[in-house]
Amino acid sequence: MSTGPGAVPGRPVNHAEYDVVVVGGGLVGLATAYQFLRARPGSRVAVLEKEDAVARHQSGHNSGVIHSGINYVPGSLKARLCREGAAELVSFAADHGIDVDRTGKLIVAVDPDELPRLAMYHERGTANGLAGLRILQAPELREREPHLTGLRALEVPETAVVDYRAVARAYADQVEALGGQVLLRHEVLGYDPERREVSTNVGRLRAKVVVFCGGTQSDRLARSGGDDPGVRIVPFRGRYHVLSARAQALLGSTVYPVPDPRLPFLGVHFTRRFDGTMWAGPNALLVLSREGYIHGQKFDARDAWNSLSYPGLWRLGLEFWRDGVGELRRDVSTAAMLRELRRYLPELEAADLDRAPEGTGVRAQAMRPDGTLVDDFLLHETAGAVFVLNAPSPAATASLAIGRLLAAKVSDRLPA
Repeated sequence: MSTGPGAVPGRPVNHAEYDVVVVGGGLVGLATAYQFLRARPGSRVAVLEKEDAVARHQSGHNSGVIHSGINYVPGSLKARLCREGAAELVSFAADHGIDVDRTGKLIVAVDPDELPRLAMYHERGTANGLAGLRILQAPELREREPHLTGLRALEVPETAVVDYRAVARAYADQVEALGGQVLLRHEVLGYDPERREVSTNVGRLRAKVVVFCGGTQSDRLARSGGDDPGVRIVPFRGRYHVLSARAQALLGSTVYPVPDPRLPFLGVHFTRRFDGTMWAGPNALLVLSREGYIHGQKFDARDAWNSLSYPGLWRLGLEFWRDGVGELRRDVSTAAMLRELRRYLPELEAADLDRAPEGTGVRAQAMRPDGTLVDDFLLHETAGAVFVLNAPSPAATASLAIGRLLAAKVSDRLPA
């Protein structure tokens, strides 16, 4: 993948003219450029990425799961785009030599009060069009997974895993093959909506339409153009452990808990990765750095102030402080994490858990001032720009579908 002109700091790109500039070289930003160029070949398109490679942030720090769409409310943007995007992603990967492992998953109920929720997710998955869903009673579950404990499980065959960094690189290659540019080491510093001009560390670019896919920086990018998006990004870090070879042999399936829709996050689970390893986790902990992917690099003064001064965070904390204490305990104590994982896999031992070397992701979670978390994908539109303000999981799965949606919104703003 070439870097395009202006990729090296110091080489000015002042006043370069484009039809579309996409800010953010993650999966959603690259997919948007790709889908737009497919729809309108010959257009002048640039993707701006501040790092020296694509997918260095959320897109490259996730579990690798291609989600089935079972968790999402029927009719929601998440449900529709996840289903569409998953199918398109699997086809794209096959066309570009990227392996997809159709692992499937089991959603396992370990407590009686989880059984009604399990039935609800079965109904939700059916409403969302998932094929092959099946409830496993305890004897069937033991036969399928002898080391797993549980009262009942929901089998979800359509879940798969993929290397999303490889997917992002393939998206970038396609953007350039279609005549677009992927400009690395271009950090966006501001946006002038009147001039339709994006300022970067190496110069200014003008575009008829700008699409902001900035992940953890999305609210700041919106404000840089003078807009108040009405939400703030509050980052939560999730950290995984990788299981030992002994422990991996105890499980054949990816195992998820029964989601509790009252809680803001899913809970710990076991995920078989595209490279054959199995990860356990994550926790979900407020982190005081929007890009604190490496354990120990968790503090940024500006990010900390943005979160801790926000009334919404305090309202959320008052409601879920007990859950927050549990997340903190599992973050600092392997024993606490082990206790949670043993609810599903009792034979697990402390020696089976090792912190995954790249197993930390930061979720760019949009929060409202009243403390509610934005659950669905959230876009903010102006005459000359489209801002992606909330794109948590399953955004990676849905990236091609989100990209197609954004490309259509861009086309609506351009002359035919």
